[in-house]
Amino acid sequence: MSVLITALLCGAVVGVALGALGGGGGVLAVPALVYLLGLPPSEAGTTSLVIVTATTVTALVRHSGTGNVKWRTGALFATAGVIPAIGASLLAHRIPQPVLTAAFAVLAALAAAAMLRGTRTAGRTPAADGGVADGGVAAGGAEEGAADGASAKPAGREGYASTVAAGAGLGAVTGLLGVGGGFLAVPALVSVLRLPMRKAVGTSLVVVLINSVVSLATRLTVTGVSIDPAIFGPFVGAAVLGAWDGKRLAAKLSGAALQRAFAVVLLAVSAFMLVGAFA
Repeated sequence: MSVLITALLCGAVVGVALGALGGGGGVLAVPALVYLLGLPPSEAGTTSLVIVTATTVTALVRHSGTGNVKWRTGALFATAGVIPAIGASLLAHRIPQPVLTAAFAVLAALAAAAMLRGTRTAGRTPAADGGVADGGVAAGGAEEGAADGASAKPAGREGYASTVAAGAGLGAVTGLLGVGGGFLAVPALVSVLRLPMRKAVGTSLVVVLINSVVSLATRLTVTGVSIDPAIFGPFVGAAVLGAWDGKRLAAKLSGAALQRAFAVVLLAVSAFMLVGAFA
């Protein structure tokens, strides 16, 4: 299969995942760039951040039209991750490639576990806006009983500490591994800030966008531009189109079914990467 066709197919899958689930694009983009398109992990992380940034903007436009994006909440959440994202981006090119690969594999497995756990929670708990959450990554035991118009406020000092910790951790993951971190942001927004699932999915895109832009700018400043246009062009083009249709796909299909399928793919990717890292 030619590089062009592979890049187009991979980009479409990444875009649909991000548009439908509010996250997961980078988790698929990095292994696709490494194992299917032959990029080294550090370069794949930089390319992935460009792809995630472009597709997140597209998905954000789609979600903002539904009123499910709380801009201020997303911006405040992402602010806690700015410094960790910069620091992790500076470290990324100094870490041995096998270590980065193994770390990414573990992250993919954790994301898959969170998604599988979320499908069970969504099946037991009705969404706050009158239906099952539309493809977002739920957190186990998260309460979604807040009304759509309610303000998202963490409970007391512990709630604010949890918000800062979650935002900082998300920024570090984005900077180090080149993923947007939406699959981590959605559960945090639901469980810590008590956003209804649909709003958490839309708001997570703001968090992903800010973290991705900060991490990408840091990487490009430190290492320079190392992006292959023959791979990036078709990949990002297909990803943008996929992200545009991902929201519509999520409305037609069961969110839980989408999450389960995506989680299975992530588990397979994680196992493959772990074997490759230590082979």
